[in-house]
Amino acid sequence: MPEATETRREIQVEIPAEVVARQTETILEKYQKLARIPGFRRGRVPQSILRQRFAEEIKSEVVEALVPRYFRQEAEKQGLQPVSQPRVTDLNVNEGEPLRFKAEFEVLPPIELADYQGLRLQPPDTSVSDDEVTASLERLREQQATYSGVDEARPLQDGDFAQVTLDGTPSGAAVSPPAAAPGSDKDAGNRPVHMDEVMVEIGGKNTVNEFSEHLRGARPGDERSFDVRYPDDFADERLAGKTFHYSLKVLGIKRKNVPELNDELAREVSPDFKTLDDLRRRVRESIEQEKRHQAEHRGKEQILDQLVSQNHFPVPEAMIDRQVDTRLERGLRALAAQGMKAEDMRKMDFSRLRAGQRDTAVREVKSSLLLDRIAERENVTVSDDEVNRELEAVALQARQPVESVRARIEKDSGGLERVRARLRNEKTLDLLYRRATQP
Repeated sequence: MPEATETRREIQVEIPAEVVARQTETILEKYQKLARIPGFRRGRVPQSILRQRFAEEIKSEVVEALVPRYFRQEAEKQGLQPVSQPRVTDLNVNEGEPLRFKAEFEVLPPIELADYQGLRLQPPDTSVSDDEVTASLERLREQQATYSGVDEARPLQDGDFAQVTLDGTPSGAAVSPPAAAPGSDKDAGNRPVHMDEVMVEIGGKNTVNEFSEHLRGARPGDERSFDVRYPDDFADERLAGKTFHYSLKVLGIKRKNVPELNDELAREVSPDFKTLDDLRRRVRESIEQEKRHQAEHRGKEQILDQLVSQNHFPVPEAMIDRQVDTRLERGLRALAAQGMKAEDMRKMDFSRLRAGQRDTAVREVKSSLLLDRIAERENVTVSDDEVNRELEAVALQARQPVESVRARIEKDSGGLERVRARLRNEKTLDLLYRRATQP
């Protein structure tokens, strides 16, 4: 028998013989109604024959009906809170005797909260400079830019945009397609790419040099072929150190027309803006709001880091495994949304992936347990209205009826309570952040 630890327990359970007998009788009555045995009419098979014919099946159903119920009762009686399914051993099921078994399982560890009242953060600086506003307005100008064709059949020069068809083929092992080429298909996967229309800025700061060099001086109708060897430290890791062969045909020459920064541009961005000053104010407010959001996110992560570092306790393996499962499931959904095929996912090394997620999962479980304890101490609660608003938000994001979202969550045993617990932890972290950033 394994030794009891802070997170592991083993209990012995005994179910009275009369309880076992009543449950056996109930199951026998069900068998008597349903059993079909040659020589007997349905519903008239003697129980003695049923006991002999279906002995193992009846015993299994008795165990399935009684063991979980009496395990929970004994755990509650001993003040234990299981966080894993019990491993049942030494099962003793004999007619006329009590049903006895041992159950090994994990429990929440004792957590003695360290002082969290003294958590402090430097108040975030969310001020916005004029330069930041100007840079954002310049990006808006770029987004509102239009492209017009160049009529004269002249060669491409710096500042032009070449409208081309593009084929890219990786040399050697297949890798992701050329994301460095402006407008290329980032989701094409590990295969060559063909694109009918790509805009390549000649001499552009974000254009790979070889594209500018080979297209500069070309005219509509010209074709170019060349190799690109991406440096080992290239920003896109899928391309770093790889070589691609490109074939391009110039379809036309475009000029980029960037609008002036004036009241007209403001009205084009949104009818809510009448003047450039209106747009400038909204841009400043948006930058400030984003800074506050980022500062709050960083601050909350710092609070969790401090809580985890100040409170030392073991974490049940079952809770770690569930959190790893959650993280992997979330990651696989993201990959599926990006177009990865199921057969490609099945080829992934899940043992390595699980190992790589473990440290983060441990931190997340510890953080959740600590926030739960603090919520109890601070009397943080979540109302039914707050849960309903959360379900409405989930339904809106998923574009599904609220009733469907609720039914799906309720179908998962304890699903609504997990939503409530998550909201309570979020409210608790909000409380800690407000306190930690008070002047």
